[in-house]
Amino acid sequence: MSAPYSERRYAFIKGLHVLHAAADSGNAARQAASRQTLAGLRRGLATGQPQLGAHEIVFRHDPPDSELEVWLLIAGLFATNPHRTLAKRSLGTSMRTLQELRGDAATRRFDQLLQIDRAALPHHLRQVIRLLASDNIPINYAGLLDDLVVLLGDNHQDKAAHRVRLRWARDFHTAPATTATTATTD
Repeated sequence: MSAPYSERRYAFIKGLHVLHAAADSGNAARQAASRQTLAGLRRGLATGQPQLGAHEIVFRHDPPDSELEVWLLIAGLFATNPHRTLAKRSLGTSMRTLQELRGDAATRRFDQLLQIDRAALPHHLRQVIRLLASDNIPINYAGLLDDLVVLLGDNHQDKAAHRVRLRWARDFHTAPATTATTATTD
């Protein structure tokens, strides 16, 4: 019997963090393999066609069929803005940090993200993640995975999807970015 979805999701995200840590491991072969895999994940995100390395990383954790596309998206997003820590901040909190650095442009981008439809959400998320990466702002990929399963899933127009967007908005407008803490993955 497979592990519950929540455990598989967490193991997948932790595996992405381990992959990133290998890129700075000091072992030349391990570094090269890790960097190659991360580059493949980024290429897959840019082209919309996951590279072979993405399948290996994702399928190793046995995603449910209904979540497979979301897991592949998260793998590419992670490769775009990887961090060695498991951030405990929501996307709204990360965007608030960006807003503190960049002002109204980040606010407009976040407002667009909240209003965008299901089909355009992956494209807009890629843009947001690139912006966050440019200022080295971490993201809670485990939380984002859970949120995207709701927002991109079959029930994307139900109350749960509305609650995800409300939580992002609340965190953006009320949570001070300096209170977000991180825990190491080591």
